[in-house]
Amino acid sequence: MNVYKQNRHAHSVGWSTWHFEWVTKYRYKIFTKEKLKNVCLIAIQEAAKRGKIGILEMEVDIDHVHVVASLPMTMSPAKALFLLKGFSSRLIFAQIPKLRYRYPKGHLWSPGKFAASVGHITLENAKKYLEEHHAKALLLQVGILAP
Repeated sequence: MNVYKQNRHAHSVGWSTWHFEWVTKYRYKIFTKEKLKNVCLIAIQEAAKRGKIGILEMEVDIDHVHVVASLPMTMSPAKALFLLKGFSSRLIFAQIPKLRYRYPKGHLWSPGKFAASVGHITLENAKKYLEEHHAKALLLQVGILAP
């Protein structure tokens, strides 16, 4: 349970880790050069820092991005994606103004996105814990087990 001790907040304890993926508008292959990939990596890191999102792992491919992020307990995955995509897009356009020729309307990222929660335990372990926990609570309730 050490992971929970490390993730205590004002009125909550938990671990909110997510795998995000999003693509460039029209799936244009714009991150072919190392310089462009690095600008994208830095922009996403700055967006995460601004939103108090922890980046655990990140990869920029030629037309899409993968991010494994740790979110504050009060932040939804949709809000995190909104912050990461929006602010990184502004920073990338500021650093590489020529991208405006390819994206004249100012939308670097496609509106689509992928998000999946990442846990530190397996589904089987979670089910086993719940079965044991509920069995113990039931035994306490009927008086078979003393508190």
